[in-house]
Amino acid sequence: MKRIAQTTRLVPERREEYLALHRAVWPAVEAALHAAQIRNYSIFLHGDTLFAYYEYHGDDFEADLATVKADPETQRWWTFTDPCQDPWPDAPEGSRWTDLPEIWHLGEPQS
Repeated sequence: MKRIAQTTRLVPERREEYLALHRAVWPAVEAALHAAQIRNYSIFLHGDTLFAYYEYHGDDFEADLATVKADPETQRWWTFTDPCQDPWPDAPEGSRWTDLPEIWHLGEPQS
């Protein structure tokens, strides 16, 4: 299992639009994420900063992400969500989100 954390900024004047979209995420978008072995996906908000966390449970991360990116309903979803996001200057080319390195993780207790 791979843990992924990402961040981006929320365009302040599109805050309510973005929140409304995420109160009713389209079932096809959720299905595409599930099919790509993505689990425990959450997006958090602090001021105008968005923080996302999800877990990947598959064997080929790049291939599974490519299936999400190729999904027509997900692409349509992004036409609504992308204008609400203001990427950080260090966001990778073509991405709205910046990956965060994991610096610590509390594992399972030792028996």
